[in-house]
Amino acid sequence: MRDGVTELRGHGSGHWRVSLRKALMVSFVCLILLAFLLFLGLRRIERAIAFHPDAYKPGDVWVLPAGADDVWFGTADGHRLHGWFFQSGAKSPQATIIYFHGNGGNVTNLGWIGERLAMRGFNTLVFDYRGYGRSDGELEDEQGLYADADAAYQYISKERAVPPHAIVLYGQSLGTAAVADLASRRECAAIILESGPSSASDMAAAALPWLPRKLHFLAKNRFDSARKLSLVHCPVLITHGDPDPTIPTDHGRALFAAANEPKKLLIFPGAGHNVFGSVGDRYLDTVADFIHSAMSPR
Repeated sequence: MRDGVTELRGHGSGHWRVSLRKALMVSFVCLILLAFLLFLGLRRIERAIAFHPDAYKPGDVWVLPAGADDVWFGTADGHRLHGWFFQSGAKSPQATIIYFHGNGGNVTNLGWIGERLAMRGFNTLVFDYRGYGRSDGELEDEQGLYADADAAYQYISKERAVPPHAIVLYGQSLGTAAVADLASRRECAAIILESGPSSASDMAAAALPWLPRKLHFLAKNRFDSARKLSLVHCPVLITHGDPDPTIPTDHGRALFAAANEPKKLLIFPGAGHNVFGSVGDRYLDTVADFIHSAMSPR
């Protein structure tokens, strides 16, 4: 009997250990699956927040604005980008502006800024990133954005023969990430960052406060503009509305803190995310004054 009891207990103990191992294995697989689903979900949320392309649809909005040329140029990875180039009409334009728009819309929303900057004596290129407007391809991550920025810079410097010291980079919202990256690698006369994020991690902290910062590394994009500004050595203008419901005003202050001198920060109370939409032409007058001041020593 003792031997029988001993054998029965041994059999029960072994069965318990097998069951425990199976339970641990199932739990581990479920944990891996949950982590994978979380990863995919975060990537989907990230892309939905970062990019809102408005592709080409035939219509009256695609009428070429007065004073603009229809232009096309290629990227290093084989995409064809479309834009409008506005001639200022001045005999000797002091600067050529490359304008980098936000994460939505396309160039048909930007005719006004090209016209108004040209009226202030600046040649201006407005263009669409890949997947926006008539530009082909698809904007999947920040590397594509930076490649498109490089292509626009190459077009202005090579095709339009504008020297680096006469090129001004102007970004709004998402476009500020392209400007900060480009200016950290290429020479330019000045940069303007309007309503821009300091980094993707800082944006995630504001948009997804429930997500621990320790998990921000899972994001595909960094948009680390504040860090890149430390590598920029030209006049910097940073503007932001207050309050800004899309990108908190503190991001503008963080960008300003990271930038090298000479730099200027302008906060516009009540302006929201679209500073020009609230302040009007007076805002572009301020931008023009900054550019003239930045160019004058040269």
